[in-house]
Amino acid sequence: MSRKPDDIAKTVQQVHASRGLPPLETWHPELSGDMDLIITRNGEWLYQGAPIAREATVKLFATILRREDDGEYYLLTPVEKWRIKVEDTPLLAHSLVRNGEGTERVLSITTNVGETLEIGPEHPLVVGQYSNTDEPRPIVSVRHGVEARLVTSAFYDLVDLAEERDGQLGVLSHGKFWKIGQGG
Repeated sequence: MSRKPDDIAKTVQQVHASRGLPPLETWHPELSGDMDLIITRNGEWLYQGAPIAREATVKLFATILRREDDGEYYLLTPVEKWRIKVEDTPLLAHSLVRNGEGTERVLSITTNVGETLEIGPEHPLVVGQYSNTDEPRPIVSVRHGVEARLVTSAFYDLVDLAEERDGQLGVLSHGKFWKIGQGG
């Protein structure tokens, strides 16, 4: 049996009525099954092959999404745990904003679900590569194993801020140098 996205959204809203993030770290239900929900590489959330029409449902689901040690993604409620598929990262970062200069600089990204995150200890930046290609894969940790991938334009904005240190290209944010590539 599979539940519909709107049913799960109602359950979470009833249980966690406050405006803060749901306490996923305290929720440990048994696996309920696999849900026919896929998050595509371009950030689209598809339920049974069709886009989830309600933006509020997608935003809520982003707050109850967890990636576990098995590498799988799950939507959680206090009593349910549904495995879903994610083609790359569940969230995308569409913008990069710079505030301050030098060691006082703070870089922020805004995800496709409207959450703004500051690149720093809570939301580290890692630039890897896709396997079998040289294409960069810039990601920022969100929470609970969930990541946001910078889209091409946001990555180019990041590269525009890059400086070279000890043969590495990187950017400063929250007083730390975040490596984004090799210098040259």
